[in-house]
Amino acid sequence: MSHNLLKGKRGIIFGALDENSIAWKTAERVFEEGGTFVLTNAPVAMRMGAINELAEKTNSKIIPADATSLEDLQNLVEQSMEILGGKLDFVLHSIGMSVNVRKGRHYTDLNYDWSGKGWDVSALSFHKTMQTLYKKDAMNEWGSIVALTYMAAQRVFPDYNDMADNKAYLESIARSFGYFFGKDKKVRVNTISQSPTPTTAGKGVKGFDGFIDYADKMSPLGNATADECADYTVTMFSDFTKKVTLQNLYHDGGFSNVGVSQHVMEKFIDSE
Repeated sequence: MSHNLLKGKRGIIFGALDENSIAWKTAERVFEEGGTFVLTNAPVAMRMGAINELAEKTNSKIIPADATSLEDLQNLVEQSMEILGGKLDFVLHSIGMSVNVRKGRHYTDLNYDWSGKGWDVSALSFHKTMQTLYKKDAMNEWGSIVALTYMAAQRVFPDYNDMADNKAYLESIARSFGYFFGKDKKVRVNTISQSPTPTTAGKGVKGFDGFIDYADKMSPLGNATADECADYTVTMFSDFTKKVTLQNLYHDGGFSNVGVSQHVMEKFIDSE
């Protein structure tokens, strides 16, 4: 790449927990392409992660913020514009959490208080973030807002639990808010539906290793890695995708359009 695809562009990256996270890898790529940004995560997540190391590596400031708190988000947006010297060009929402998954509650036996917390963190926080950016007129024209999602929003993956519902809601917010952001401010909003990726969050899903292998065998190009997702996100932040908005973009090696692969069929034939 040119190493200045994002020169002069500035933004906010949510969710860089550790070097396995897609947000972390995206931050590194944005930095390599000349972009500047503020890193943010919930205070509790920051204590678990190594975000200071990333900030040092990318000459970035960190602003702790609970993405479910309007007060925290307002402070985040105001401080980011102050630190970066103006309006923003890109925002990455890469946060998700299910208490039910963490605590092993089955989808047919949900704790609804936990469901509400997961929905607020994983989905409603995206609306709160965009509403804050919109009301503060914090985005430059032709700016780009991206949230990460997963195909369980459209199809059944039993162990993905209530996160599937959260992702479906997230994708709907992207379309609905994206319409107003595009019409009123010329800002694009998209979701990237990524292959199963061995991040800290992903590994929390039951049977995840087997599922990664299955997805890889189903996809004609194989699973998309976290590094490849970071590359794709950079293109979505760049001026090369100025007219792409309201889309759920599958970045999954073709998995989403395959009914069954030869490799998987052969497994079944072998086992007969």
